[in-house]
Amino acid sequence: MDETTDECVYQTTDKWYDIEHVENVLANILSRVPVKSLLVCKSVCKRWRRLISSQAFIDVQLLWSQKNSVYIVYPYMDMMMKLYLVNNSGEITKSINFPYCDNLSLLTVVCSFDGLLCCINYPWKVDSGMVVEDVTDVEIRICNPVTKKALLLPRGSPSKEKPSIGVAFGPKINEYKIFRFFNAKRISLAKHQSRVNRRQCEVYSSSTGSWSVIGRVPYYPMHSSHSPLGSNHVFINGKIYWFIASNEDPLIPGSILMADIEETFETINLPKEVTEHSYLVNLEGHLSLVAVYDEDEIVNIWILKDKNEPKWELKCSDHIPFSNDECVEFAVARENEIFFITSNHHYIYDPEHGFWQELDLSSISEKKFPVAFAYTESLLSCGGRMDPRMEYISDKRSI
Repeated sequence: MDETTDECVYQTTDKWYDIEHVENVLANILSRVPVKSLLVCKSVCKRWRRLISSQAFIDVQLLWSQKNSVYIVYPYMDMMMKLYLVNNSGEITKSINFPYCDNLSLLTVVCSFDGLLCCINYPWKVDSGMVVEDVTDVEIRICNPVTKKALLLPRGSPSKEKPSIGVAFGPKINEYKIFRFFNAKRISLAKHQSRVNRRQCEVYSSSTGSWSVIGRVPYYPMHSSHSPLGSNHVFINGKIYWFIASNEDPLIPGSILMADIEETFETINLPKEVTEHSYLVNLEGHLSLVAVYDEDEIVNIWILKDKNEPKWELKCSDHIPFSNDECVEFAVARENEIFFITSNHHYIYDPEHGFWQELDLSSISEKKFPVAFAYTESLLSCGGRMDPRMEYISDKRSI
């Protein structure tokens, strides 16, 4: 009896030893494990740590995780980031406290891509002996809320007014560029140039870890009245899109500014008159415009078809399930649905079938400039494919 038992134990151990050495099989299994558990698995042995830390495994895990994307909601702009993950059923599955932000001014999230968030806040400055927010600049951080790591980017060029940013990802996994629009303080013949002519753009590349100035730009992205720090922009298929304010009303979009990963700019006309409550979203891989008409209690959703030349098509026009005194504060798309945050409610809208689902997110009791994004957990490094020494774990000394 003892001999049989010993033999069974030996065979089981031997089989597991064989599987462990087939790293493709092991990677396939581990790639399905939640990121939080993967961080624990790195302590199992050196082989597992080496595998989980490898770029090849990080890429495999991301591909699996992308099939199970959720929403990440940041309802209350604060000095401490509290994020909520909302699943396909509209239920909160997890809350994440991003640590050690207590020395920062109010933070907001401006985009999410492959598990990385871009967060911005005003830096502090001393003015007349008092510590105040410097509203002519923003600190930019790339964060991974699950691994709890963050990278503070170098400061950009001095600006005479609040900068505006947008983030482009690619062409490779974990590479990105950040476009920063600013009003130059010092350029040649600055005394003879208008504020518009001083507006320039610079780009931070994760490949170089530094900023490079493109130069003057003809248009400046408009700032959203619903997000005092950020601008409503969206990244789709290698291109970033921002609203440009209309000449008649700075709170209402007049056209769209587009920039690609090669840093080429174009403008796109809007399909028709829009409202202050308008949003650019990525719907089924297409640039889409969501415009809410409060007085008529109607939402129009347009899709830009650009196979040959850009052309807007009205996908649907539907009545909203809330009264016109309830403001739409944010809208974002995930695959073929749109997530709306209003003053009092949260909805998921299916434009294909005209179906509204009200979510019970009662644990999110307060909202202050709320934002939400499609989100997928990943192990991606905040610093791109650069020297990992440029990335640091968030602590009170470095963030």
